[in-house]
Amino acid sequence: CRDRARAESAARDIRAELGTCAAGSAHDGDLLVRELDLASLRSVRRFCHRVLQEEPRLDVLINNAGIFQCPYMKTEDGFEMQFGVNHLGHFLLTNLLLGLLKSSAPSRVVVVSSKLYKYGEINFDDLNSEMNYNRSFCYSRSKLANILFTNELARRLEGTGVTVNALHPGICRTNLGRHVNVPLLAKPLLSFVSWAFFKTPLEGAQTSIYLASSPDVESVSGKYFGNCKEEELLPKAMDDLVARKLWDISEVMVGLLK
Repeated sequence: CRDRARAESAARDIRAELGTCAAGSAHDGDLLVRELDLASLRSVRRFCHRVLQEEPRLDVLINNAGIFQCPYMKTEDGFEMQFGVNHLGHFLLTNLLLGLLKSSAPSRVVVVSSKLYKYGEINFDDLNSEMNYNRSFCYSRSKLANILFTNELARRLEGTGVTVNALHPGICRTNLGRHVNVPLLAKPLLSFVSWAFFKTPLEGAQTSIYLASSPDVESVSGKYFGNCKEEELLPKAMDDLVARKLWDISEVMVGLLK
């Protein structure tokens, strides 16, 4: 979490719900709150250091944090915010935890992308969007980067017992769109459309849960899913050369390679 107070409140709600739903049954797990800000590589390193010190196993890592169509701003480390949070923060997080994932095999990595990847391109000459910034394009680019990262990681993890798959959750009724400017007169219509056609957060989480836990995909890796089913990708999301170049540059950007 970024906001510890909100996370502790959510944790209390979950513990209370589990206690109500499972009256008379014993749970052998704990729900722990840990601070993590994907817009800060220092925070990512601090979080991973604590996990590696405290946890003997890591069975599932779900890369779910995201920011959507925000005004141009930069992370603590000077990266364009959407690329920095949606791609680079998760890239470092996953790499720092790879050793524990491998020693815990069979284990899984789940990467939450978006159908909007289709409108993105990886411009290696301006990854930080300093020459040109379009909030929609930059979100799509970060989601394309998620899929390219998934494919390259799956290739590197072959034979380790660690699988990695990407997904799109669909359009959900969350506050992800808080940076989108909606005209005042259009807000009632958007509210109706959201209620009528958007998924609830629980519905949107189903594919993530499926990839994290279903025995149906225990040996599946390097694939892309929607509504708990495998879907085809556009050729640009399966370009191995672009995926490897993005990986190499990302390693330098986050400080894994000097």
